[in-house]
Amino acid sequence: MTARPFPLSRRALVLAASLAFAPLTQAADAPRVLFKTSAGDFTVELYPDKAPKTVENFLQYVRDKHYDGTIFHRVIPNFMAQGGGYDQNYREKPTRAPIPNEANNGLKNETYTIAMARTGEPHSATSQFFINVNDNAFLNHTAPTPRGWGYTVFGKVVAGMDVVQKIKAVPTGPGGPFPTDVPQKPILIQSATLVK
Repeated sequence: MTARPFPLSRRALVLAASLAFAPLTQAADAPRVLFKTSAGDFTVELYPDKAPKTVENFLQYVRDKHYDGTIFHRVIPNFMAQGGGYDQNYREKPTRAPIPNEANNGLKNETYTIAMARTGEPHSATSQFFINVNDNAFLNHTAPTPRGWGYTVFGKVVAGMDVVQKIKAVPTGPGGPFPTDVPQKPILIQSATLVK
């Protein structure tokens, strides 16, 4: 027997339509940050409804101009591009206290999403972030355990994807204190500005 959908009442159709458009309304109200870099500009849309502490933390660093003058210090093709922690001389910038991990928010580490970098301790994220340049399901939350916490996705690149592609393709090697994966021509974040 073939499964068939139940006919929907007019009220159910209106409800279904309103639910279908709800994410668009949220996205329209979502804050956006413009990154101007030496490789070009890209814009990130943030999701405070899904990761409120993470977004507030990130926006405070933006307001404090913390990211201005930092570099993408770790770039791995088909994985991610990481920045937000080191200046052009590979000096680590001071940060505020770590924030709670919010990776159990339903957002996935998919291509062009932005997530918080951290140490092996799940609740250790401060200012560093990374942009996924591939679908990285192994970074997703699976359980509230040291191995299962995952990495908090809190937004997505919505403009300038070509710039992200350019960044992920740069030649890398050793640099500063890092033995590998450092862009050989530095990719500088000139500014990060809240534009919406």
